[in-house]
Amino acid sequence: MLYSTVTPEQKRRSLREKLSSGRIQQFPGAFNPLSARLIGDKGFAGVYISGAVIAADLGLPDIGLTTLTEVAQRAGQMARMTDLPCLVDADTGFGEPMNVARSVQELENAGLAGCHIEDQFNPKRCGHLDGKNVVDLDTAAKRIRAAADARRDPDFLIMARTDIRGTDTLEAAQDRARALVEAGADAIFPEAMRSLDEFRAIREAVDVPILANMTEFGKSELFTVDELEGVGVNLVIYPVTLLRSAMGAAERTLDSITAHGTQEAAVDQMQTRSRLYELVDYEGYNRFDSSVFNFEVPQGYPSAAPAAGTTFTGQNPQEEQS
Repeated sequence: MLYSTVTPEQKRRSLREKLSSGRIQQFPGAFNPLSARLIGDKGFAGVYISGAVIAADLGLPDIGLTTLTEVAQRAGQMARMTDLPCLVDADTGFGEPMNVARSVQELENAGLAGCHIEDQFNPKRCGHLDGKNVVDLDTAAKRIRAAADARRDPDFLIMARTDIRGTDTLEAAQDRARALVEAGADAIFPEAMRSLDEFRAIREAVDVPILANMTEFGKSELFTVDELEGVGVNLVIYPVTLLRSAMGAAERTLDSITAHGTQEAAVDQMQTRSRLYELVDYEGYNRFDSSVFNFEVPQGYPSAAPAAGTTFTGQNPQEEQS
């Protein structure tokens, strides 16, 4: 009902186990708490929480404008709605090493299973845009060292993201990945790799799990899960896919209302009320307290919603509440 039945500590151990399983793990990106629950309902291994998505949710570009408080609160809201481990984007750690340390502890408090911290200058920019700048190795290593030292749960995953491939050679990316592991990183996120061979090169450079970012419209091709597993990738994220899908559908529906004066043409593409009720677990709340919810949930996923003005009385399961 209200919260996940799995504790944050259990989720963190689960993430570690999945990353060491020898099989690639798929983490779609949630854009709100309900989408986090949907990801779990569809059988995925975990949930990714993108800094770009949180920024977009606030109507902001992904250039380091969000705060630790905003990210921890929103990520915590998503984490509480799923039994899956959630990995969150912590940007550059929200400041200097002491700020990074606090960031890790706030994300632990929020129930996250792990975070990644990058080596861009602050303010940063989207990892698949040109014109990025990265900090020197000493600064990057201090961020990761501070994060690793600050965590109280040893299973909280500290992942180091490096954007250096956007400004330097593949060999430089390999060298930085090795140094970040030495600084305490449990896993490596090599951003904006340009080919499967580049992912393979990072795999050969380190002996910790590595992540592939399969974001649309980016520097990387949209490789399949089998292709990525074949070069040794342990975790693949789809960070903005659900947000883009949802916003695309919303825009098409608004256009339809403008064109036709009604949303009727879009109804068969919408999530039904019964499916929404299933995801938010109305029946679970009913079992807890029948005074909260005392009507039957419509069964099945009909292709169209009931006519406007239909009122559910509780006598006929085919009727729905308006």
